[in-house]
Amino acid sequence: MSLVPAVPDRRSVRSWLLYDLANTIFALGVVGLYLPDWLTALDRPDSALAIVEATVGVIVVFLAPWVGARSDVLGNRVPTLFRTTLVAVAGTALIATWPPIPSLVFVGIALIGFNVGSVVYDALLVDVSTTANRGRISGLGVGIGYVGSYVGLGIGVLTLDVLDWSYAATFRSLAIAFLVFSIPAFLYIKEGPGRTGADLPGLRDAVRQLLRSWSLASRYDGMTRFLVGRFLYTDAINTLIGGFLTIFVVEELDMERRFVTALLGVAITAAIIGGVGGGRLVERHGPGPVLSWVLVLWMVGIGSGVLAAITDQTWLTWGIGALGGIALGATWASDRVLMTRLSPPRHLGEFYGLYATVGRFATILGPLVWAFIVDVLGLPRTVAMTALLFFVVGGWMMIRGVDDSYRSWGPNDLIVVSETPDAPRT
Repeated sequence: MSLVPAVPDRRSVRSWLLYDLANTIFALGVVGLYLPDWLTALDRPDSALAIVEATVGVIVVFLAPWVGARSDVLGNRVPTLFRTTLVAVAGTALIATWPPIPSLVFVGIALIGFNVGSVVYDALLVDVSTTANRGRISGLGVGIGYVGSYVGLGIGVLTLDVLDWSYAATFRSLAIAFLVFSIPAFLYIKEGPGRTGADLPGLRDAVRQLLRSWSLASRYDGMTRFLVGRFLYTDAINTLIGGFLTIFVVEELDMERRFVTALLGVAITAAIIGGVGGGRLVERHGPGPVLSWVLVLWMVGIGSGVLAAITDQTWLTWGIGALGGIALGATWASDRVLMTRLSPPRHLGEFYGLYATVGRFATILGPLVWAFIVDVLGLPRTVAMTALLFFVVGGWMMIRGVDDSYRSWGPNDLIVVSETPDAPRT
């Protein structure tokens, strides 16, 4: 039996949506814009950010599936989200309050909290939606989430351009906003039960858990192909939104931060449209076809960015911002719904750990490839962007072969709950 209402309570849904806004403040305001801007102002090489993101990726690769598996057993996704958010907020608040090297350590701590928290947050989608409206809720989350990007941009403009505060004050302000908008999720999201009687994995079992999760995932049709495809396209996407797009626009297109802020404003507006519209398309056509179409948009957008840099036609960046924004919003609206469709309920958190893991592997490889091309080989950043384009092409080819139809899960794939509602969880 299930202890979760068939129709999720509206306050629970709204709180889940609001958390997407909160963590987008971090994703765009900190990682996507002001962190790379701060590093560029300090004249740090591209590899400084690449090393931090790659190191975090290695840690999260092992930590995410373990945390996801524990949340499946304990049914404690909301408390876990609370703890990881505090880690991300604390790390963010300390950026730029110390010299660059210690500050980059705090960046790493914040990224670990953010990415591990994303595992349980994404898995909570099934607790705040039904199979009938999951695409719509996912799309709304993305759309409302990108409103958080406006908040992040607004905080940066106010603190840096209007009040003339330091980067340290800007990061503290972003951290506070992240925390404030997260609070309803901790108070009001109602999650489902854990797996009564299941073994609780220990931290020392993290590597074994990772291998077990991959072995288990290979038994489910389309899961491995989807995860490999996701690794390839998120290699490009996470590298771009992880700060390297800002570096590309500033250094290769010779744009000032205010231009970048305006360009991101256009991209955010488009991402809201892409998220909400993508969610609607998912309900009509299914997550697989929508994700495939969106990856084609990414190919056009990245290719246009390379063309703009080569031809010095900077006006193209406005179209790229709009196109890239639509693609970004629709990507997250479709791919996490596809993940829920491929995953058996019993292992949803565990498989979301793998979902996060492939994103982290991509975050290891993408920045390192970028840094190798730019800082080691000394080639233009347009070559690095072209490399990212090929990753998207590879991901698109893998995704096209995934069957996104609804599955009929057997008893062993469903959540096992004690018949006694008050039975303690293992």
